[in-house]
Amino acid sequence: MVNLEVVLVELFVLILLASIASVICKRLEVPVVVGVVLVGIAISNITIDGQSLYSLLQLDQEENEAIFKVFAELGVIFLLFIVGLETPLHELRKVGKVAAMVAVLGVVIPFVAGLAFMLLLQFETLESLFIASALVATSVGITAYVLKDMGMIETIEAKTILAAAVIDDVIGLVILSMVSGIAEGSGTSLLDIAAVAILAVAFVLLVMFATYLIPKSRSKIKEIKPTGRWHKHLSPLPFALIVCFGISALASYLNLAAIIGAFLAGMLFAEFKDTWPAEEKLEPINEFLVPFFFLQIGFMVSLSSMTGEGVLLIAISLTLIAIATKWAGSWLGARSMGKGSANVVAMGMIPRGEVGIIIASIGLTAGVLTDSLYATVIFMVLATTLIAPYMIRWAIKRRGNWKGAFKGAPSKFREI
Repeated sequence: MVNLEVVLVELFVLILLASIASVICKRLEVPVVVGVVLVGIAISNITIDGQSLYSLLQLDQEENEAIFKVFAELGVIFLLFIVGLETPLHELRKVGKVAAMVAVLGVVIPFVAGLAFMLLLQFETLESLFIASALVATSVGITAYVLKDMGMIETIEAKTILAAAVIDDVIGLVILSMVSGIAEGSGTSLLDIAAVAILAVAFVLLVMFATYLIPKSRSKIKEIKPTGRWHKHLSPLPFALIVCFGISALASYLNLAAIIGAFLAGMLFAEFKDTWPAEEKLEPINEFLVPFFFLQIGFMVSLSSMTGEGVLLIAISLTLIAIATKWAGSWLGARSMGKGSANVVAMGMIPRGEVGIIIASIGLTAGVLTDSLYATVIFMVLATTLIAPYMIRWAIKRRGNWKGAFKGAPSKFREI
């Protein structure tokens, strides 16, 4: 039986601590996600009189734990839906070959290197696939903040980074579909992996095809007047929720991650944004639920697991591989822009974030990753996120006269 008073106290404490962490992170110009995850780690690992704060708050009780896991799951679904909502497919079609090359090489090289590294250390194939998958996705939030702060958000480097990060996330989520499908029991033979890959790609292409058809019918949608009898009673919010939960449920039913469906649902609904604006109404829901996901990530980190033999060394090695391979792949993809600009783009693609954390949490929940391996991924994500701003600023300063560097750029690089 759920004790409402206990749940209300837990909500009060968790939201208060997450809000304080958010304020501090914004003041320090550190990504908010880092602060919230650290709050979760602190609650799970700080002990008072032999009991962790997690236990003192009674979060370890079965009923309460189930409630907050549901909050966390809904949080990550809304997070990916919002990301998709900001990524209309017709915008992806506008990006140039440079951004596509940056994204593809920035995924393939880290994935292959991460997989080879883990197999070389004689980890299981499925464990290695999850770790390699966590290395691929870029979190562009911190990069965008730095570029905006330095007045570079309108430059060709910034546009390339933002466009490549979107494609990067799509590829990363397709990879996640495959590894999560395998983790659900589809097997690890080449035939099984190929079957899951085909299903994942087919599902993504099906939703994308639907988004391709939408613009052709938008003129008909716009003809619907707000004064219509049914239209005035149907707001965009329930429509958005129907699309989000419907496609997420379908993805889950197909043994793909529900967040893949949420992301694609966001891309689909993004085509309606001019007619059915739902972002403002979704934002409060997002602000309430998403922190629970990042708190849950912190709850699952056991600092004692990092003290195992060689665990810290693996975490540091994995971080160095994540930095080096993402830089190398992105630089190769952007090298036609010139060495200085390619370096800025490559540095901007280094920070990992939400998708890497999501992949690790799915691996842990599915019983594929151990606590130690999960902790190494969290270490890598936090380390690349924290170090990225300094590397980006260094690359920009090394680039030279960046304020006027793009006036004479070749026309093919002026717009993506």
